[in-house]
Amino acid sequence: MQATSAKPSSPALDRQSLRPDCANCFALCCTAFGFLRSADFALDKPAGTPCRNLASDFSCTIHDRLRPRGFRGCTVFDCFGAGQNVSQGQFAGKSWLEAPGTKDEMFAAFKAARQLHEMLWHLAEAQERTFDPDASDRVARFRDTIGKALGGGMPQLIALDMQDLHSRVRAALMEVSEEVRASYFAAGGDHLDSELKPGADLVGRNLAFRRLCGADLRGAYLIAADLRNSDLSGVDLLGADVRDARLEGADLSKALYLTQMQLNAARGSRTTLLPPDLEVPSHWGDE
Repeated sequence: MQATSAKPSSPALDRQSLRPDCANCFALCCTAFGFLRSADFALDKPAGTPCRNLASDFSCTIHDRLRPRGFRGCTVFDCFGAGQNVSQGQFAGKSWLEAPGTKDEMFAAFKAARQLHEMLWHLAEAQERTFDPDASDRVARFRDTIGKALGGGMPQLIALDMQDLHSRVRAALMEVSEEVRASYFAAGGDHLDSELKPGADLVGRNLAFRRLCGADLRGAYLIAADLRNSDLSGVDLLGADVRDARLEGADLSKALYLTQMQLNAARGSRTTLLPPDLEVPSHWGDE
């Protein structure tokens, strides 16, 4: 059957609603989730409780000095726009402070919506980058299903089999990944290195000045890896752990399934080439 879905002209256009808008959120990331004291968080915080740095207007009292105060994890996190969607959409702009009885339901909605928004982020890119109309149509149906679930309130969110949906979306993303990465194989490069595979342990590995185009590094551990001045065009980075990875001078402009969270956790500079819908983190250097 011939697919008929129309692709957006750019994933950036669809991704605008998948960016955090903290001014229209009831600090759900600072309340719904818990964390343990670590290198990323200076204290323990149980899930479902406000952070001690949260002001009554839902702003952060140490927002401009989170990293030096020991809250690096806060600067890495990205809700993909789920915060404002739940706060203003599903709960009509009435906060959990105004209606304490909604707190548990609101936090549960946020946790579910955040997963769905992340799926939408990747699906938008998949639909843009595939040349297969059937694959595009499948991705479009997933986006429609998720959109309806997000617009249907708690009943539809609760009814979702999140694990099954995640599995099926992942399969669709992998299908597009194989197609995109295959276009780089004929050009050669280092993507066929046996070390470069999904889930690979590349912690601290020197991968600088390499042509890694088309490599499948889905779920790989690239913690503190040196990727300076390497070409990562067509590299699948879905779920890759790039904490403290060196990205200065690297070309990520056409990498697959890259997120702002990954960039926020890595180290880079103004010389790092990024996709047009991602931003240089404020803590990156200039060189």
